[in-house]
This record gives sequence, structure tokens and C-alpha cells, in this order.
Amino acid sequence: MANTARQTATSISSQTTKRIVKNKLDPQERLKQLIDYSNQVDVDPHVAPIRYYRSGIEMIRMANVYYDEGSLENAYVLYIKFMTLFLEKIRKHPDFLTVPVEVKARNQAKLREVLPKAEKLKQQLLEQYKDDYRRYLNEVKNLELERKKKESIATRDVGEDIPSKQTSTTGGKGFPPASLCLPAGSVRMPDRLDDITYPDPDLAPAKPTAPLPSAPPPSAPSDPRIAIPAIDRSTKPFTDSNDRFDSGSLRAVIVPGKVMTLFQAMAQSNTFKNIETCGILAGKLEQNELIVTHMIIPKQRGTSDSCTTTNEEEIFDYQDQLSLITLGWIHTHPTQTAFLSSVDLHTHCPYQLLLPEAVAVVCAPRYGDAGFFALTPDHGLKFIASCRKTGFHPHPTEPPLFEKADHVRVDQSSPLEVVDLRDK
Repeated sequence: MANTARQTATSISSQTTKRIVKNKLDPQERLKQLIDYSNQVDVDPHVAPIRYYRSGIEMIRMANVYYDEGSLENAYVLYIKFMTLFLEKIRKHPDFLTVPVEVKARNQAKLREVLPKAEKLKQQLLEQYKDDYRRYLNEVKNLELERKKKESIATRDVGEDIPSKQTSTTGGKGFPPASLCLPAGSVRMPDRLDDITYPDPDLAPAKPTAPLPSAPPPSAPSDPRIAIPAIDRSTKPFTDSNDRFDSGSLRAVIVPGKVMTLFQAMAQSNTFKNIETCGILAGKLEQNELIVTHMIIPKQRGTSDSCTTTNEEEIFDYQDQLSLITLGWIHTHPTQTAFLSSVDLHTHCPYQLLLPEAVAVVCAPRYGDAGFFALTPDHGLKFIASCRKTGFHPHPTEPPLFEKADHVRVDQSSPLEVVDLRDK
């Protein structure tokens, strides 16, 4: 499928990352980190620049959705990436001069619209970060007061109990043996809550080391009256599950259950002739989920093991009318099982480079099977992106170049609109 590289430049902004903003950061530093991350935009010289311009339209669509839903950081990142791409990076593309004048003019108009919006959003985020930082400082102050209060109670209770424990070294009635009693001050608290550290879930666990001779045993104290203040996890920066750039995981792609059935029915005549059929999966962003709402069957040329779209402008025009985002593609294997061939890998690569959640759906009618696939992000994506071979050619199978797309969720009740452009 030749049109794959045009897919959503929204994805240029969609690299999965670790959390880059924390409530305990100075607001200006927090904003700087967000801007630095947003400026990380690359342009592949092997992808036609016109397709970046097409994808930029979808990038803004997603940014506007995030803004309307109140996900300001996600919207700001997309706006900044859009500006970085089209004010700076795209001009370095070797084929930049081939972009039609009218396309550049439309892009310039969009830039004039985005620039003030991004500046306003920057101020909103800065105010939000200041509020977060003030709230963080207040929480730390309250936790510190609570810690001192609990420490005082624990120390007092131990101190009051010491005389009675010293009168019984054999463990009289109602008293534990002296050997089991903790001396006053053995329960030590950190001077500052900031000194409490937590393991980083992204790092491998450290190898255990022997405790220092002076360290108290890690077992719980035998005297239940000794109150050990619980660590309040609220001191750790929270992770908003709705935050695209904090989650470090792919957004869910919701696929209507009828997609495979309807597509195979529409491809049946080609399947009987041993010809592949392909289609585009498009939809919308809603509440940080990518929802397939439309299946577009474009004009195309197919063989027994490949399929290429034609008249791509028809697809673009239709998606523009409904503000649709391209979420992936679907095709048949008339005589084979469901997997990604070497040609399929190269077809899908631009989809996933531009949108990490992009999915490749393969239907195998002869075997009554269908699969959702994606390139492995740690190996397959980079390997195929750097491969310059065309047509069918062998690739190494280890490590795997593709895998099942586990972020796809099939919803049998989701509506689907099917558009067949082949007869138009």
C-alpha cells in the first residue's frame, strides 16, 4: 500500500516516554522540560514531504481534541511539534521545493492560527504548574508536621514503658521479655520527607547488600504500642492515566467487531481471483482512546501478494470532510495465513513511525482467521525503517520484527461506516 507514509504526523509527537513533568519541579523548569521534549522532531528524507504536510493536518486535529478535553500538556506538545516541523525541520528535506505552492500556503495559514494558541496555552500551563508546585509544598509541610507528631507519640510511649519493662527480665505476666523490647530512639525517622526514596519502576532492582552492623533488624517491632508512621505515597508525583506522555504506554485502539466481516465480504470477488484487497482504517481521538469509526476502500491495484492504492487525493478529501485521523490499514491474504510479509512490514512501517498505535489488520479468508499486528518498537520498527530493499526480500526472524498488537480492543457494539471509493 503506497499511501502509508502519509499517515498522521500526529505520530511524530507520539513517541512513548517516561514522565517528564513532576509537581515537585520548579514551574519554569517543568515547562522547559516539556518544551525540550516537544522540540524533538525528525524528518525522514525517504518520506515525501507532501505527506508530512498531509499528516500535519491530522496532528492539529488531535491537538484540538486534547485541548477541548482539557489535556493541556498533550495539546501543547502537538502544537509545538507542528511548529518545529513546519517552521524548521521540513525545510531541510531534500525534496522540499517539490511541495506545491497551495499546500505550503495552507500550512502557513495553519501556522498563523497555531502560534497564538500555543503561546496562550503556554501561559495556562505555567499557571497550572505554579498551582501544582504550591500544592506540593503545602502537602510536604503538612506531612512533615504529621510525621513529627507521630514520632513524638512513639517516643513518649516507649519512654513511659521502659521502667516497667526493666523490672521484669524474665517476661512476667502482661510484659514481654526485656530482650524483645526496643530501646527508646531505635525507631528512627528521616529528618526530611524528601530523604525518603522510592524504587524507580523502570530500573532493574538493585542487588541486595548486607546491612551495616549498626542498622536495626528489618523485622517489625515487638511492642504493638510503638507507632511507626506510614509512608505517604502522595509525596510521589502522581501519574495521570489520561496523560498521553506520562503513561509510557500505547493508547487503546478500539476496532468495531464488524470490521473484519464487512471487509472480507467486500473483498470476496478479489479473493476468489487470488488478488489482495486493502483498506484504510480511520477514526477519532476521544478520551485518550483512538476509535475506528470508518473503513475506506480506495481505488487500488492488487496482485496475489500485494496491493497498492491509487487516487490518494480522494482518500484525503473524504477524511478532511469528516476530520478523520488515519489509525491503520487492513488487507487480505487470499491464500495465506494471517501474518506480516516482508512487503507488509515495509507498508506498515510509515504508519507506525507516524503513529505508534497504528495497527495492521490481516484477514485470511481461507483459514477463517484475522490478526492485529504491529512492528516491535524496540527492534522491528528501526530495522525496517533503515531497510532500503523493495519487493519481497528476506528479513531475519530473530529478534522478531512484528508482534500481535495487544493495545487493540475489539468492540462488537461500536458503529462503523464503510466507504467504497472503487466505484466512484
